[in-house]
Amino acid sequence: MMMKKITLFFSAFCLSFSLFAQDIHFSQFYLSPLNLNPALTGVMNCNVRLTANYRNQWASVTRGGVYNTSSVSYDQRFTSGRYDYFGLGATIWNDDAGTGNFGTTAVKASGSYAKRMAGTRSSSHYLSFGFEGGFSQRRIDFENLRWGTQWNGSAFQESLPTGEDRFDQSNFTFFDASAGLLWFSNFSSGANLYIGGAYHHLNRANISFDSGESEQLFSRFTAHAGGEVPLTDNVSLVPGIITMIQGPSLQVNSGASFKFALGNSRFNSQAFQLGVWTRFGNKAISGITNDAVILSTRFDYNEYTLGFSYDINVSELRPGSNAQGGFELALQYKFCGNERRGVYCPNF
Repeated sequence: MMMKKITLFFSAFCLSFSLFAQDIHFSQFYLSPLNLNPALTGVMNCNVRLTANYRNQWASVTRGGVYNTSSVSYDQRFTSGRYDYFGLGATIWNDDAGTGNFGTTAVKASGSYAKRMAGTRSSSHYLSFGFEGGFSQRRIDFENLRWGTQWNGSAFQESLPTGEDRFDQSNFTFFDASAGLLWFSNFSSGANLYIGGAYHHLNRANISFDSGESEQLFSRFTAHAGGEVPLTDNVSLVPGIITMIQGPSLQVNSGASFKFALGNSRFNSQAFQLGVWTRFGNKAISGITNDAVILSTRFDYNEYTLGFSYDINVSELRPGSNAQGGFELALQYKFCGNERRGVYCPNF
């Protein structure tokens, strides 16, 4: 009975939090560039990049309630002048949360311009600016929800009145806009670094299911940084961190991976990585706590990249989830041609 109450409480909490605050997120944020920062559009050492991401979580807690997030994106790099570049891209993502079928589908286009600030043929330093705009559609099935008015003190009773009459629409569409900046450097030693920031939901759209009321979407600020530090000719350390602040919500992912080149040097395009990450977030009562430990692996084989991660829940929900969290899969393919210019950017 206690486990059932925990599950019901968690489902209700996740629904309300999703309705009013939280955006989608991926543990492998570094393999979802257009969702991370529009300034990353076209920032790559190839001409075209196709990316797909999938995340599933909380299956052990919700007992069949779906918490799935999927995303596909396309972006392309174009030359501009002697050293500069601009990029164009498009992203489609879908998020489904809980037995109420609360879902969001977004279709967005992005563009960026990367200006070379300094460098030589073997090293480079760029500043990139990006903008993103598009439409999102939100939906919910009110008939599948359970309401507080239906709790009789020991169980939910479906014959009792619901709160559905508070809302006059079960789906709606809104425009959404974001902007971002990115600084990245690539050094002749094989080391690189990047630091960026993005401001999402610039226009703070109305996301209320009641057309007569206004519930503005919180703007989200994202700061992220990372790089690659060579340790030997074949081994590198790849650290990273992302911080997201949205209204009252805060989330921090940080960690590092070891990269092992499958060749004679770390410059080889064939490599695999093993990493450990952690995610922190704020709670209404206990403040900032550790939410999950994330184990990740990544394989790069020429134009192909395959990433997999698994979240191990370490929060107060651990007894209800049996320490299970969520798994993610990321797949990326790049179309590369002959590059006559010098080095451009890190291998994100």
